Amino acid sequence: MPILNQNTFEFVSRNADQTRRLGARLGTLLQGGDVLALEGNLGTGKTVLAQGVGRGWGAQEPLISPTFVLVRRHERLHDSQKLYHIDFYRLQSAEIASLGLEEILGAPGAIAVIEWADRAPEIIPEEHLWITLRWLDEYRRTLTFRAGGSRHTALLENFRREIIGR
Repeated sequence: MPILNQNTFEFVSRNADQTRRLGARLGTLLQGGDVLALEGNLGTGKTVLAQGVGRGWGAQEPLISPTFVLVRRHERLHDSQKLYHIDFYRLQSAEIASLGLEEILGAPGAIAVIEWADRAPEIIPEEHLWITLRWLDEYRRTLTFRAGGSRHTALLENFRREIIGR
């Protein structure tokens, strides 16, 4: 059980639709340079959460799992900002390091949503929001949000206010 403080927020989702809506609320708050690092076993809802983030952010196309292409770039109509949906599932740490993601992660015009981020935590910038998804039962999942850095601590605080009103 995590210690909940200004850098940590925990939420129990009762179904995939609720996880997607939660992601959409988070997506509306994202700015260039934000990095969301998703961790969780198969079937815990990483892609579902990412789909919600994309919807809330305003991606023109729905987010689908990038497992086989590794990185999918999404755009929105009203600005030049990009959202990169990245998947480390099929890669080893050395392969991930060779992808050249340094120009994306933390860049002012880019938002990164990384599934299986725990496969290469060393490349995740200090400024990030780490989201761990865990099974509670067939339908419910625990989502634990941990902020790294001042920008993402502020993001988490704004998100917490959106969700629980304080």
